[in-house]
Amino acid sequence: MTVYFIGAGPGAADLITVRGARTLAACQVCLYAGSLVPRELLAECPPGARLVDTAQLDLDAITEELVRADGEGLDVARLHSGDPSVFSAVAEQMRRLDAAGVPYEVVPGVPAFAAAAAALKRELTVPTVGQTVVLTRVARQATPMPEGEDLATLGRSGALLVLHLAVRYVDELVAELVPHYGGDCPAAVVAFASRPEEVVLRGTLADIAEQVRTAGISKTAVILVGRTLAASHFRDSHLYSAERERHVC
Repeated sequence: MTVYFIGAGPGAADLITVRGARTLAACQVCLYAGSLVPRELLAECPPGARLVDTAQLDLDAITEELVRADGEGLDVARLHSGDPSVFSAVAEQMRRLDAAGVPYEVVPGVPAFAAAAAALKRELTVPTVGQTVVLTRVARQATPMPEGEDLATLGRSGALLVLHLAVRYVDELVAELVPHYGGDCPAAVVAFASRPEEVVLRGTLADIAEQVRTAGISKTAVILVGRTLAASHFRDSHLYSAERERHVC
């Protein structure tokens, strides 16, 4: 049998992929993070499926559930918010399953930063303005960041930064980024992206922290910082240029 790590998307139940929904509908066991995954998605599970909320479970308990289901000959859906490839804690679960000899597959999902960009109605990579996006977080009460991945180092690139799990430290982040981006650099915060309670804040590094405090945002948000967020005067992409040579097959 197989464990399927499924990206549930950023929040809206209908942003799960078609493959994700079909896989979920075929699994007799579903493990999900109750605080993050929309409960409407559980309606996709087959009748009689065993549903396990992992919000209060540690890694050992989660692994035990996955191995148990495999031993019973049952396929398992392991629902993760966003996309499993970033900030999902999937790597350690895969390592445990490798050790236990349990097969697994990964079904990608819509990541939070993509939902935030959609809410802002912005392309994060704009010709001649910015072509690099850095996805990162901060180390406060979580696992320490590797050497060389601190904000001061990343900020020197001037790339579009997307900060996860960081909104409660927005004042500290602004202080670290202003020397590299400038107080006038566009910044945005999107909380609960794609959900009915979605909140979108637009501003600059000079005022975004105050906006966050006023809005009372303290969780489930991403911070975006970079010039592409407000770019309007830029060169058209070469992709659709009339000067581009096109071959007719």
